[in-house]
Amino acid sequence: MAVETDVQDELRRLRTRIPRLTGSLAATVDGLVLAHDVPDTEPEGLAALTAAALGVAYRMTDAAARGDFRELLVRGSRGYVATYSAGTTAVLTLLAEDRVNVGRLHLEGRRSGARIADLLATRVGPGTGRHAERQPPAEHLATATPATDRPIGTLPVRTPQRPTHQPHPQTGL
Repeated sequence: MAVETDVQDELRRLRTRIPRLTGSLAATVDGLVLAHDVPDTEPEGLAALTAAALGVAYRMTDAAARGDFRELLVRGSRGYVATYSAGTTAVLTLLAEDRVNVGRLHLEGRRSGARIADLLATRVGPGTGRHAERQPPAEHLATATPATDRPIGTLPVRTPQRPTHQPHPQTGL
């Protein structure tokens, strides 16, 4: 499939644009590997973990009313794992050393995510993954569409309750 070759080329170009980048992976939101450049890391395992983290990130953005998922950054003692949206059906995960320029990582990660989304949209068409019914971000749409109720990422709302007894003021302290 030609789209896999194009995505792989994009991952290789990322390596030249981001100093201290140690790996990259493009995967579907369901955890299937599209293309990868991750030496010393199992790509299928990383794709599965990315899908799990993505599910949590979707729920977090929804629960906190922060809009659509855009990116996720995790920092470990030896570097970063950054995940960027690549349309509604794919994500881009980047592995970088601790001394990476995080601003550059974000800039190039966002751009590559958008390029991968365009490649997948023109070559593959609409997806059928578990997050496919989500509306794409406005910059990926020719015309903006109104937000709809989304079943994915909804959490029960917990309403604080008043205590059953009234606290007594403390005196004599």
